[in-house]
Amino acid sequence: MSAVPPRMRGTNRRIKPVKKHGPDISIDETWAKLSRNIIEIQNHNAANLSFEENHRYAYNMVLYKNGDKLYRGSTQLIAENLEKLAKEFIIPAFPAGVTDDPVQKSQEGEMLLKALKKVWDDHTSSLSKLRDVLKYMDRVYTKNAKVPEIWEAGLILFIKHIIRPPIEDHVISAILTLIQVERDGYTINRSSVKGCIDVFLQLTDPDSRDAISLYRRDIEPAVLKESETFYKQEGERLLESCDAPEYLRRVEGRFQEEESRTHHILSTLTTLPLQRILEQNLVSPHLWTVVNMPNSGLDAMIDSNRIDDLARLYRLFSRVPSGLPCLRKSLKETVIRRGKEINDASMGLGSGDGAESQEEEVVEPSAKAKGKAKARPPNAASQTLTLALKWVQDVLDLKDKFDMIWSKAFQSDRELESGLNEAFETFINLNEKSPEFISLFIDDNLKKGLKGKSDTEVDIVLDKTITVFRFVTDKDVFERYYKGHLAKRLLLGRSVSDDAERGMLAKLKVECGYQFTQKLEGMFHDMKISAETMQAYRDYLAKNAIAQDVEISVIVMTSTFWPMVHSAASCIFPAQLISASKSFERFYLSRHSGRRLTWQPSLGNADVRVQFKSRKHDLNVSTFALVILLLFEDILDDQFLTYEEIRNATSIPEVELKRQLQSLACAKYKILKKHPPGREVNTSDSFSFNVDFSAPLQKIKISTIASRVENTEERKETKDRVDEERRHQIEACIVRIMKDRKHMTHNDLVNEVTRQLASRFQPNPMVIKKRIEGLIEREYLERCEDRKSYNYLA
Repeated sequence: MSAVPPRMRGTNRRIKPVKKHGPDISIDETWAKLSRNIIEIQNHNAANLSFEENHRYAYNMVLYKNGDKLYRGSTQLIAENLEKLAKEFIIPAFPAGVTDDPVQKSQEGEMLLKALKKVWDDHTSSLSKLRDVLKYMDRVYTKNAKVPEIWEAGLILFIKHIIRPPIEDHVISAILTLIQVERDGYTINRSSVKGCIDVFLQLTDPDSRDAISLYRRDIEPAVLKESETFYKQEGERLLESCDAPEYLRRVEGRFQEEESRTHHILSTLTTLPLQRILEQNLVSPHLWTVVNMPNSGLDAMIDSNRIDDLARLYRLFSRVPSGLPCLRKSLKETVIRRGKEINDASMGLGSGDGAESQEEEVVEPSAKAKGKAKARPPNAASQTLTLALKWVQDVLDLKDKFDMIWSKAFQSDRELESGLNEAFETFINLNEKSPEFISLFIDDNLKKGLKGKSDTEVDIVLDKTITVFRFVTDKDVFERYYKGHLAKRLLLGRSVSDDAERGMLAKLKVECGYQFTQKLEGMFHDMKISAETMQAYRDYLAKNAIAQDVEISVIVMTSTFWPMVHSAASCIFPAQLISASKSFERFYLSRHSGRRLTWQPSLGNADVRVQFKSRKHDLNVSTFALVILLLFEDILDDQFLTYEEIRNATSIPEVELKRQLQSLACAKYKILKKHPPGREVNTSDSFSFNVDFSAPLQKIKISTIASRVENTEERKETKDRVDEERRHQIEACIVRIMKDRKHMTHNDLVNEVTRQLASRFQPNPMVIKKRIEGLIEREYLERCEDRKSYNYLA
């Protein structure tokens, strides 16, 4: 370190003041120049100004602590300019309000909105340039002073000096007027409204904490209020002047118009509130009125297949919470009503006696034959069968119709689907004959309907039938009828397609389980085994050179599989038949020890060649009819056999005997002559062989018993059998459950039994209670001390 020079020691040092720096001109002069230039900017003369110069003026004012003067002076100039613009452009454009002409009103409103938009564009344009000039002020002064930047201050001033009464009131009124004019069907200049709306969307309420726009604060409430009033009146007016489809079209049109209006004029923020107003005034209050409109409501639209109108109804109803429940209920009611009409139509001849009808199949119905009776009107049974088949077809058609409506118009709505299913289930089960009718329909299709139909068409029909079958609660009743009809098809060789039969079994197994079809499959198994047995029998006859006068074909039915309740009907067979039947019995029992065969002649049929005077004919007749015809083989052509003689010689039951004689002597082809002639067989009648019979056909089928609807007595007998089977099933179910659970309360047991048996039938709780009592008496169960629960007794 160098030492301090001696000459410096002891001297006093003088500190000079810092040189003061500052502008060459005063702040007042600077502001005077800047303010003149700001006014020039507001007058659109910025092109003649120097941006750098003006920026330096503002910079210097802030730099030398005059930011407050600059800020207050600038905002004052902005406010004065806004007042000038308002007086110059907006106030002169106020509507006169002296005309009701919508076109003139829209023009006046449009002028005001355009004036406001012009002032806004003018203001934002000059404010944007001013913001660039005062950028340093925004960056330094406004933050320290905690005041809005010049752009925000300019927007606040616009709200204060322009969006104020009476200007704002006139602007909102003009917007509402233009919207109303457009709603009334006139064309307006949408861009003028949209431009004004955009101004309100960009301006924020300075007093709001949530920074809500002036549009949401002032315009939207006014629009919604006007819309509420308009659409409340519109709904009433449309109801008075339109039918249901037209009302729906108008309402949907209003929804589309308002959505377009919110997108192109207002704001998408208003879309939902406006839709709610339409829903609350055009849809919700008038749901039932529209659906139930006479001659044009839901029923009329369904009848006329107005898919577009139904789809529109669904779209509108699905907008409101109460819409779909209303539509669901209405659909249920119309389906049930239509279903009841179908039920009533099927009961037209429901009191028929159920006498069996005949199908006498001939190849040429127009061929004339000697001995042919006059055409008989269809009897009650055949008409009832026709009604039964028509019932199922009508139900299928109704289901197809509503399925089509559901998929095409109702967008496959699951809630409506459940309502439709409930409706079908209701009216189908109101018809106590529905299980029998469905079985008859399937029988008719599998027996005759396959002719001329492809496998695919058959499968479609059967699938549709299964759909109807699903709605049946008493599936065990259907099972009983189906077994009977299937048995007749198999025994009489009426089933056209084995594949179709097995396909139907597969569908039933899917619906109801293996147990449902176990016995049905057993019937098919018997048919297969019987065919093999007959082949073995023929081989046995050929091997042992045993000659038979009559060639027989036997079907051996396992009694537990087949639903036949026929006890072996008494019948005295001719010697030829006795010899053939005994021969087969010996052969069969030699192969199967411990079995017992019971012949069922009422189920059999025979082919017999008969010699008439002119030619021979091959007749296909029932086994009983064959026994009767063989009686006439041993008498002369002109001899008679009385009814009593035939009955004594054959021992055929009286009801069956009359039916067989009627088919031989009173049907289309008279193989026998009845004396005296007539359509009914009496015990006093006598019969002779009609040797003069002739027909152009070699083969004639006689007395084929058609499937038929049961008469009252048969239905009662079936019901009693079903009730008996149900009692056993309920008891078996109770025992199964209690064996597994050991202890259960009464209510839990009833609920579990109902659940497990629901796939077959709906058990009555009172019947379940009786079955429980019966099991307690037989000591399968015991009642606990609380009297409300049970224990299982091993």
